[in-house]
This record gives sequence, C-alpha cells and structure tokens, in this order.
Amino acid sequence: MNPHEFERLPAVIEAAHAHYAPPLQMAEEEQEEARVPLSQYLWILRRYRWRIAGFCAIAVAATLAVSYRLTPIYEATTTIDIDRQMPSDVVGQDSVRSALNDSDQFLATQMKLVESDSVLRPVDQRLGLRRLEKQSSADGSLAGEAAPVKLNRLQVARPPNTYLMLIHYQSEDPVLAADASNAIAQSYLEHTYNIRVRSSANLATFMERQMDELKAKMETSGRALVAFERDLHLINPEEKTNILASRLLQLNTDYTAAQTERLRKQAAQESVSTGTAEAALATPQGEALRKLAERANEARERVAEARAFYGVNHPEFRRAQATLDQVEKAFESTQAGIVARVEIEFQESQRREQMGAEAVAEVKSEYDSINARSFEYLSLKREADADKTLYDELVRKIKEAGINAGFQNNAVRIADPARPPLKPVFPNIPLNGLLALLFAALVAIGSAVVADMLDKTVRDPEQVARTLRIEVIGSLPRMKRGNDGRMLGAPGEHESSGFNESIRTIRNSILLANFERRYRSLLVTSAAPGEGKTTTAAHLAQAHAEQGQRTLLMDGDLRRPSIHRNFHVSSAVGLSNVLLGEIAWRDAVIPVPGLPGLDVLPAGPPSRRAGHLVGRGLVELLEAAMAEYDLVILDAPPLLGFAEPLQMATAVDGVIVVARAGQTSRKSVATVLAILNRLRAKVVGLVLNEVHKELSDSYQYYGYYGSYYRAAGSLPGDDEHKKQEAGA
Repeated sequence: MNPHEFERLPAVIEAAHAHYAPPLQMAEEEQEEARVPLSQYLWILRRYRWRIAGFCAIAVAATLAVSYRLTPIYEATTTIDIDRQMPSDVVGQDSVRSALNDSDQFLATQMKLVESDSVLRPVDQRLGLRRLEKQSSADGSLAGEAAPVKLNRLQVARPPNTYLMLIHYQSEDPVLAADASNAIAQSYLEHTYNIRVRSSANLATFMERQMDELKAKMETSGRALVAFERDLHLINPEEKTNILASRLLQLNTDYTAAQTERLRKQAAQESVSTGTAEAALATPQGEALRKLAERANEARERVAEARAFYGVNHPEFRRAQATLDQVEKAFESTQAGIVARVEIEFQESQRREQMGAEAVAEVKSEYDSINARSFEYLSLKREADADKTLYDELVRKIKEAGINAGFQNNAVRIADPARPPLKPVFPNIPLNGLLALLFAALVAIGSAVVADMLDKTVRDPEQVARTLRIEVIGSLPRMKRGNDGRMLGAPGEHESSGFNESIRTIRNSILLANFERRYRSLLVTSAAPGEGKTTTAAHLAQAHAEQGQRTLLMDGDLRRPSIHRNFHVSSAVGLSNVLLGEIAWRDAVIPVPGLPGLDVLPAGPPSRRAGHLVGRGLVELLEAAMAEYDLVILDAPPLLGFAEPLQMATAVDGVIVVARAGQTSRKSVATVLAILNRLRAKVVGLVLNEVHKELSDSYQYYGYYGSYYRAAGSLPGDDEHKKQEAGA
C-alpha cells in the first residue's frame, strides 16, 4: 500500500461513518421502539437503590422538619340540619305546601348564602377574622371595608345524601375556631330570619297600597249597584225576575187549562143546541133529566096498562095520563134548563180564556222588561262582589303576612354546635411524611429511569445484544489497577480469579463456536484508547496457551505499545523492525517465562515508516506465523482515528471488539461495526470489559467463582486474590 493510500484512510473512515450512519440511526430508533423488559427496571432499582433510599430519607426528614416547625391549625365544625318537610309559614297556603324535590339546588343555595357578605360581615366585625387571617390591601391596610367579606379559612360542605350542612373554620386558636364556626352558623340563621321579615314587610307595604286603591274601587262599584236597585224600585231584580218567571209559568198553565175547558164547554153547547134529549143527557147536568126520562117511561107504561085494563075513561087512566103529562112537562122544563146552563158555562169558559190570555201577555211584558235590565244589574253586581272578594282576600293576606313574619321557622336549625378541637388538622405529620416518601420515591425512581434512558454507553450484555444487534461473546469484571496504571492480575497471576475465568469463557466462546473452520488469527481492537483491548488480548493468549496450544501474541499498536509491560519482556526489537525488513520475525519472537506455548512479538521501537508497511508485510507475516502457531492474536490500535487497524482487520480471520462498560458510547461501537462490515471483516463478537454490579446484573455470576473455589479448597494465590476482590 503506497503512502498516498495511507493518507486517504482517515477519509475512508469518515466515509464509512457517513455511509453507515443511517443504519446507526435506525438501530437507535429500534432501540427506542424496543420494549424494555421488566427485569431492566428491576435492575435499575437495584443499581440506584441506595441513592433512591438516601433521597427519600432526606426528603422525608426535610418534610418532617418543616412540618414540625409549622404553626398548627385547628378546625371546628358546626352541623346545621335543614328540614325540607316543615312548611315555611304557619298560616296560609304555604303552611300545607308539600316538600319540593329540589334538595340539591336548595342546599347549594344555602351553602352560597352562608358564604355571603351579609352573613360573614357581622361575624368579622365581632371577632376580627380578616385581621387574624392577615387579609390586607396593597397599601398594607386591612382589606377594603366596602369590599365583600371573604374568609379564606371558611369551608362549607355537604355530606352526600343528607340534609346536613357543615360549616368548617380553621384557626391557630382552637377556641376561636369553634367560636367563629358557631357565630357564622348563628349569623346564617339570623340572616334567613331577617330575609323573611323584610320580605313580609315589603309584601305588607305593597298590599296596603293596593288595598287603598281596591277599597275605593269597591265603594264605587257598590254605590253604582245601590243606585241601579233604587231606579228599579226593588231590592233584587234577579229574584223579581224569578218570581215573574214562576208567575208567567203558572198563568200560562192556567191559560192552557182555560182553553181546554172552553173547548169542552163549546162542544157541550154545540151538542145541546140541536135540541135532542140525548145531547142533553150527555151533559154533566143530564142526571136529573135521565131520572125524569125514567119516570116518564114508567108513567107511559102505567098509562098503557090503565088504558088496556081500565080504558081511557077510567079515573086510573086519567090519573096515569095526568102523571105522564106532568113528568113530560118537567122533562121538557129540565131539558130547557140544561141547554141554558150549558150555554152559560160555555160563555164563562170563553171569558176565562180571554182573561188568561190577557194576564199571560201582561206578565210576559213585565218579565221581558225586567229581564232586559237584569243583565246590567248582574254586571254591576259581579263587579261589586269581585271587588269585595278581592278586598277581603287582600286583608286576609296582610294578616297572614304579619303572622308569618313573626314566625321563627325551625326548619333550619343548629344540630351540633362546634367545640374546640383537641388535635390540629394541619400539619398532618404522618400524612406529610407518607406523601413525601411517595413523591420522593416517584421522583427518585423516575430520575433513575430517565438517567438510564439517557445513558448511551454500553453496559449490559443483554442491552448490547438488543440495541447493536451483535453477539456478546463475554464480559470481564472490573479489576483493581496498580500504581503504574496496569491491571492487577497480569497473565500468569491469580489464575483462580473471576477475571481469568471470564477469559476462559471468552476463549471457549470463540474457539468452540465454529466447528467447520477454526480461527487461526484474531484481531483485538476497540473504538477508543483505554477500553482494555491489550489486557484482553494478553489474557486471551495466555488462556489459549494453557490448553497446550502454541499461541503467538503480536503487539500491533506501534504508537503506544504495552504488551511487553504486561509480560515483563523487552521491546527493543519487535514488529516495527520486522516490517522494515531489519530482522526476521522469528528472531523478534520472545517466549514468555513460566507460560510454555505462549510467545510474544513486541511492537518494537516506535517508527512512523513502519506503520505505512502494515498492509502487505503484515499479511505475509501472519501467513508465516499461522503455519507455526495454532493461533495468532494481534493487539491492534483503536479503530477510530487510526489507519493501521483497517489493514489489520482485512488480514485476520476474525475481529474482536472490546468496549468498556459504562464508558464507551453505543454510537462509537456502532461506527466500528459499520466500518468492519464495510471492509467485510469477520466480526467474531464484542467483549464487554470492566462490568461491575453498578452497571449490570450479570456481575453477580462472577461472585460465584470465588465461593466455588473456596468450597472446593484453597488454591495458590487465593490470599492475594481475596485482597484484590475486596479492593475491587
């Protein structure tokens, strides 16, 4: 690779970063959209539990301290009973009025009435409640006297489904709280009574003015009625009209009877005027004529007998003939009298009929005359009666209003007067402490969750796998650093530690994952310096050599080499000399004392020119080394900002990315993965370094190693290991 291509590598890195930025943004968006498991929240609580507990303790302590310093406030309550069944008046229509179904509206009205100025002002003037509540205007004086009185410590409530009204008043003085509550209740009762009195007085005044006008109108209508009766010369034309109507009916009946009688008499007169005896016999007077006719018949029979027996000359015959003549003469005389009487009766019936017709006509004329004036009379009489009735009703209303005005209605009454309370209602110290604990816990937990959401660093293997879509091949616990900054527990030391056990786990994850083709060369890099890639590479090489495999560890960081310090070997000759062609690579390899099978190729003296020869020279070197070693591990510089790791990544079988938990941002790791994918380098996985219990709940597994080994028996180096674990 020529120098000009080397100079273009930073631009390639930037281009790769720009090219893979959209996938990175998509990964972040998917991360935001991904559902965070419940275990993550539980881990957050465990991680920040002491901070949350401390914040809650401080908040509760501060709340209790403030609550104890606050002035206690006492609340007294007066209970008022409102009876909606009791009538509002003692006399009149309202005294029998049934209760209306408007309890909610009525009680709401009464509650507003209790808070009115008319009720509160007398109490304020007597007890000075506004002054005690320190209500002042802008100039520092007491709130304007002309303004409505409003008491801030007054509360009027109504228990649901009751006809009770509760008047609460709060004050620093319990006796004053009870006095104020009772005074407000009493002022409310007096105010309702005064409203009734004023309403009745206003009603009486209005009705008295109306009564004077109505009285004058009643007298005028009465005088008009009397004058009309005087003109008619009767007391009650209506009653006179009734008499005339009855008389007219009677006369009409008599007139009809007279007509009937006249017709009957006329028929009898016409019958007897023929002169026949039968007609005379049919009349009511025909009884005497009938008897004479019978006597005449008997006389004729005796005459006939005498003629037949004695003869016409015999005295008996003559006596019988004389009797017959006398009877016939009496019959004729009686018949003539009957005809005369029938004629007289007919004439009398005619006169009676005529008189009846004249009487009916006269009475009808008088009835019509009086009936015509009766309408005018009735109108005047109705007007006079209405005025009198209205006047009497108004007088009755005035009397009722006077009586009801003095009626002290007990439908609204004080059921339970207030008494000085024993315990204050403010501050409620237990409740304040509980609320402070609750809100402090919510704020602390919310802050912990938000802080965790805003933390964009890699921390937990599960989180990395979920957000970056990369396999986490292992996690390394945090180790204590020495005075020189090097991690304690260097290769070859404290093999029973949890750190070295984690290295073995990573080794097995790498070598046992791919059975078809084993890795012969691995590159260990990171996004930035200080991620722990060198320590990881050194321990990984040691772990591989412990299995009896020949392992070569190459220090590819030509700018800041550190492999030689970890193994306490010289770096006078190394990779830089090999790349410059100054020495063969086998001559620069140094066996590690005490670790058979592990060789180290140091970086050698720093050389800028050697960095430009990494491309072709490193490929040839790796091919030659892989022919003699089972595994070659190359410790490379950080990938971001340096050109050499790009060349190294394309020359090895696999790349291991090391990230420092809680320090390396996910964006940096995502950029490294994007560059490696663009170079088509094989990414084996991610190693999460310096994981501890404050960053991941996976840390608890590392604690099992020490207890497991202690249970199995002490191993060399355990004492020093215990000291390091305590320091960590």
